[in-house]
Amino acid sequence: MAESTVDIIFAGGGTTACVVAGRLAAADPTLNILIIEAGKHSENVKNHIQPARYCNNFRLGDSFTFHVAEPSASLDGRKSILASGKAVGGGSAVNYLDDWEKLGNTGWGSTDLIPLANKAEAFQPTLPGHGSSGPISVTAVSSLEQIESGVGEQFLAVAAVRDSERKIIPDSNNLSASTINNYSPWSRYVSPQTGKRSDTAHHYIYNQGHNTKNIQILTCCRVKRVMFRNKRAIGVEYFDHHSETVDPRTALTAYASKLVVLSSGVFGSSAILERSGIGARPALEALGIPVIAELPGVGENYNDHVCLLPPYRTSDDEITLDEIFYGTDQVIKPYEDRWLQDGQGLMAHNGNEAGIKIRPNEQDLRMLGSDFSPRWETFFKTHPDKPIMCFAPAAYYAGLDSEARRHKHFSMLYYADYPASVGSTHIQSTDPYFPLSVRPGYLDKAEDVALLRWGYKWTREMARRMNSYRGEFAPDHPHFPAGSQATCGFADGPIPVLGPDIKYTAEDDKAIDAFHRARAQTTWHGLGTCAMKPRELGGVVDARLSVYGVEGLKIADLSIAPTNVSTNTYSTALMIGEKAAVLFAEELGISGV
Repeated sequence: MAESTVDIIFAGGGTTACVVAGRLAAADPTLNILIIEAGKHSENVKNHIQPARYCNNFRLGDSFTFHVAEPSASLDGRKSILASGKAVGGGSAVNYLDDWEKLGNTGWGSTDLIPLANKAEAFQPTLPGHGSSGPISVTAVSSLEQIESGVGEQFLAVAAVRDSERKIIPDSNNLSASTINNYSPWSRYVSPQTGKRSDTAHHYIYNQGHNTKNIQILTCCRVKRVMFRNKRAIGVEYFDHHSETVDPRTALTAYASKLVVLSSGVFGSSAILERSGIGARPALEALGIPVIAELPGVGENYNDHVCLLPPYRTSDDEITLDEIFYGTDQVIKPYEDRWLQDGQGLMAHNGNEAGIKIRPNEQDLRMLGSDFSPRWETFFKTHPDKPIMCFAPAAYYAGLDSEARRHKHFSMLYYADYPASVGSTHIQSTDPYFPLSVRPGYLDKAEDVALLRWGYKWTREMARRMNSYRGEFAPDHPHFPAGSQATCGFADGPIPVLGPDIKYTAEDDKAIDAFHRARAQTTWHGLGTCAMKPRELGGVVDARLSVYGVEGLKIADLSIAPTNVSTNTYSTALMIGEKAAVLFAEELGISGV
């Protein structure tokens, strides 16, 4: 590919890249854009567009790059598995990002970002605090009658009686601080008309058929490094791995006359920077990489939401997604036929239809104990916009036990919104296919262990009162001491909503902590490894997403997030994409973005 063949190269074709490239191409059809993506195309692929099939992506592994973390003492020597999206569109409620602006990132506070978050949305039916005309459809579940599985409805019904201190509201994801600490039905990124997943590849890129000459996409290609001339980014070096019979180590090059944008995610973007000579000098020199810009923050500040999904057996007549997740083609066919007919039914669902982003009351704080108290006092107490955990019922079994899959289950999801523990990810070789050294930091801090312990107890008490509850699937729960009141097993039905809670002993707490060290996992919400903050504070990019120390190189993905967010990060990626499109258009002299 000759120099100046394209104007802009995107190294990575994930969620944010599709937003930025799509916005720029639509505003200026003369712009030549090249997207280089490690995965395959996702256009009209069942596992991508049919919402309930998302579990297949994890089992098959074709749409993800799986990273094996270093053994962690905090996880009893276990190696965590972390996934990053690998397909056009990537891993496709932004809450309270004023912290980002306070770090010196002018234009990245709530006042600036909420309109951009709403710009991406087409919320149906319309609700206050949401966009109504954006590319990404969001189906609102605004009343109990619209909840399909029954599990979400039961969760809210228990909350209404058991937790009168907190309210049930129509929508707890509208970017208003008043929605924190309230229960609500949960919306989903699905078109109410077609039942299709609403992702950025289909709604920012694939829908631009008239622009196919201006947007080129190279799939199954991995970017090794950025090429520079006098510290200005001029292109990338990459490898094509379409065929297993072809040696993928033959380097190819692509050149950009205006911008090179890294959009390879929390693992990929930081790795490309390091292979390009941008990072901590000692680490680069140890690998024989000439230093272009010394930025010790590259690969540091890894943040995630650590989650658990313990399963509970349901009554036989409960509606769950288990058959779609684990059934044969014959079992799944009626659900797919319904979806093909009118875009409705369980195939249009993700199994999560209610939840709460919770803040503790005084009783909760006593249960959380002294390990959590300092974190509460210094980080949460005076910030009412920050929940400590997210709780939600899930109408499916998410584990690996084949015995469990013979019965129907729901699970109770819980994760810490702002864990104190952070980690890192770094290259170990200049080979872009060589495994990264990943240290996610899960449960390194005692306050995070306390949070998960409380989360298990809290969600279990909710589950025990839901109408379809028939006990715990014990192999996927803590192994409590013999004779413990907390022992798990099957049950004939739920306990009364106002019945007594389980009394846990100190030995029971140890069993819960051991369970979490053995089972805690990623929520696939990783961010932060190319943080947007001042260079002297370990920052990698400035408020215009320019990499410090070089020119013509931008980063636009979740790796730029300087701190965690209390939300599913898909909408954070959407917002970053909309913001990046505006910033890049300003610099390129493009109007109408």
